Amino acid sequence: MTRILIIEDDPDIAAIERDYLEINNYEVTLATTGTEGVELALTNKFDLILLDIMLPEINGFDVCRQIRHKVDIPILMVTARCEDIDKILGLGLGADDYIEKPFSPGVLIAKIKSHLAQYQRLTSAHQKADIIALGEIELNTKTHRVFVRGEEKILKNKEFQLLEFLMLNPDAVFSRNDLYNQIWGMDSIGDTATVAVHINRLRELIEVIPSAPKHIQTVWGVGYKFIP
Repeated sequence: MTRILIIEDDPDIAAIERDYLEINNYEVTLATTGTEGVELALTNKFDLILLDIMLPEINGFDVCRQIRHKVDIPILMVTARCEDIDKILGLGLGADDYIEKPFSPGVLIAKIKSHLAQYQRLTSAHQKADIIALGEIELNTKTHRVFVRGEEKILKNKEFQLLEFLMLNPDAVFSRNDLYNQIWGMDSIGDTATVAVHINRLRELIEVIPSAPKHIQTVWGVGYKFIP
């Protein structure tokens, strides 16, 4: 059974999320503080995390920061904040998407199903070659490791998926919408601004000069392309 961790201190919202998830045959574990959420996320195996931003003890941003480099599963941030900077910060820390309160239970379930399905498709090793090596970058789809000029770089799940897709299609130009639909899923309800956030993060990791990228280039007015 698919296991989902809810990190939410509002008992009413947590109950709504738990009830709808259990109705859809998900196994749910609930944490009511950021500290408890980090401990559960790092000591148990889950398939997806629903993470509130405003939490006691440790806020959702810090929870995401602490667990993302160790937990390679979808993280959906649930927030009452409407500021774009909060969304960008959460995505920059490794969250895969966000859900704004108040939310429709139907939208919640749709997003969860979309991210679980996308994660499963993109991490199925039998569908992909184990090693993708282009120029100074080597990506291992089986071990989920990336080496740049011989040095290992630690990528979050969506960063890895985005780099993998671009490396599988060198020189091809993709718009933000193209990349969002491919990596986050056509049925995902979100903002294509997350693509730019992840592109910038990848450049910081793999480029010698991130402000003058050699590999992940912008085609102005069109989108992005990968150059070996």
